Amino acid sequence: MKLRNAITLGLGGAALALLLIEPSLAQTPVPEAAPAAVAAPVPNKGDTAWMLISSALVLMMSVPGLALFYGGLVRTKNMLSVLTQVFGIVSIVCLLWVFYGYSLAFTNGGGLNDFVGGFSKAFLKGVDANSTVATFSNGVVIPEYVYICFQMTFAMITPALIVGAFAERMKFSALVVFMILWVTLIYFPMAHMVWYWGGPDAVGNAAKALAMATDDASKATAQAALDAVNADAGFLFKKGALDFAGGTVVHINAGIAGFVGCLILGKRIGYGRDLLAPHSLTMTMIGASLLWVGWFGFNAGSNLESNGTAALAMLNTFVATAAAAVAWLFAEWALKGKPSLLGMLSGAIAGLVAVTPASGFAGPMGSIVLGLVAGVVCFVMCSTVKNALGYDDSLDVFGVHCVGGILGALATGILVDPRLGGVGIPDYSTKPGEMVVGAYDMMSQVIVQAEAVGLTLLWSGVGSAILYKLIDWTIGLRVTQEEEREGLDIADHGERAYNY
Repeated sequence: MKLRNAITLGLGGAALALLLIEPSLAQTPVPEAAPAAVAAPVPNKGDTAWMLISSALVLMMSVPGLALFYGGLVRTKNMLSVLTQVFGIVSIVCLLWVFYGYSLAFTNGGGLNDFVGGFSKAFLKGVDANSTVATFSNGVVIPEYVYICFQMTFAMITPALIVGAFAERMKFSALVVFMILWVTLIYFPMAHMVWYWGGPDAVGNAAKALAMATDDASKATAQAALDAVNADAGFLFKKGALDFAGGTVVHINAGIAGFVGCLILGKRIGYGRDLLAPHSLTMTMIGASLLWVGWFGFNAGSNLESNGTAALAMLNTFVATAAAAVAWLFAEWALKGKPSLLGMLSGAIAGLVAVTPASGFAGPMGSIVLGLVAGVVCFVMCSTVKNALGYDDSLDVFGVHCVGGILGALATGILVDPRLGGVGIPDYSTKPGEMVVGAYDMMSQVIVQAEAVGLTLLWSGVGSAILYKLIDWTIGLRVTQEEEREGLDIADHGERAYNY
């Protein structure tokens, strides 16, 4: 230590002496460093890891989660057919997504950009391991391959949800053709309308340029750039519709398509007369549990970052699900005299569906209220209303996914209110470079949410009806009566789920 101090003092004294001998050296200007170029954002490894995990969790929701949940609810002779339908849909849509689905959902569609994207990234053209996409924070990105995988799992599970509405009676060949057409013409455009936008940096940078403009010409140029950025988004996104993880894109979209399908195909043979009870509630319990676990990837993963908002979405997914399960359980107990496992599982799914669009916007207490309401409302729809109207929605896709999705989408417009514990609506243009909460009017937001619900019902309901009819007129939708009585396991696939 003493030696180091002596050397330091010696060097300092030498420098002082040199300055005294040649004072001009003291005024010698030091060259200024060149301004550093602004580096492009680099993906955070924690965000990337979380999104990889979330993608796997959402896949688990489809296979094995949804497959086992639906499979346990049908009769033994149709168990294998449901497993095959879900696994087949997931596999086919996976390929369609990378062929052209991702491009149609998440690129600019030119003159049709409000409703659908283009083919600029068909077959993942131009995408490589260095490509990135924006998240919901300024200056934060994730690898594009990760985003493609994550959004692909949403595209894979959504059409698979539909099969529960007409389980045990649709031909496998007709199902395959319908699902290919449905994801292409219904799902990909719906995802574009709700989720496609330029990202926070595009909005923030354009707004910052406008704020820094000093003369009329530069202000006009900057305003035009900001208008172009705001215009480069899907129709419902531009209107301000909030859907954190897929209330409209996934649940209402699939729910109404399933409802239309069950009406067009008609009732199962013996419906209302014979016992059509689930063959294995054990399987259904396993499937529902896998769905709940996987739903954390579905909701918390939709934040695209591993931060506090992802934690909020995860907590909301916990409490809303539990609240809905409890609400359905006690409602059924009060009205039917006995609490059932199937009722509690159905309530849990209803809570998951309802909280999906609100998961990153609502507070935990608001999510509990939403879950309680969803459990009771969906119970009434799946029992009283369904029995009164007499439609054969085999596994209650409409009563849970469509009705629960509508409830959640509308409630999001209320629960996002900071006064109710919500996080508010981000406005990236108010303070460029930062995410701040913008102006919020509850009535206006609920109206926008209702418009999104209405458009989804029309887009998917009418579009699905046309597709069902086209397929029915060509290859036929329904199996023969003999095949239906025998069971689709043998009739469609030549094998059985159980051989004992």
